[in-house]
Amino acid sequence: MKYKLIIDKDAEEEIIAIVNAPSALTQQIENLVNNYSGNNYIMGYRDDEMRKLKFAEIECITVINRKVIAIDTHGEHFSLRDRLRDLENILPSYFIRLNKSTIANEHCILRFDAVFNGSVDAVFQCGYREYVSRRCFSEIKRRYEGI
Repeated sequence: MKYKLIIDKDAEEEIIAIVNAPSALTQQIENLVNNYSGNNYIMGYRDDEMRKLKFAEIECITVINRKVIAIDTHGEHFSLRDRLRDLENILPSYFIRLNKSTIANEHCILRFDAVFNGSVDAVFQCGYREYVSRRCFSEIKRRYEGI
């Protein structure tokens, strides 16, 4: 496989990939290109503070008390002004749906724990736990089996 990067400030940006057959890598490249919006952060709000939250710093985005909340790598909560479904369109492909009210950064999930009642929880690096729906868990399993 060859890789070539040409940086030309005057040229229009374009990405061309020539492959023999589609693969998991080509799908990842396509997702990355399609989801790239030029920004790698969203604005989070807490009390009188407004902060840029880089996508890599966000462990999950969830709805708590009808408010969209981002939880960062330190376990701090920031409210967001966007809806969850709008955020899902701008987040990178490494954010996965855990249930109807939570999107998670898959790089920040430590493990999946089986709970006594048969459900599954995602455990994050900051210690936060979130329920994983059966439908979303089957999608996650399919995603990891494709690796």
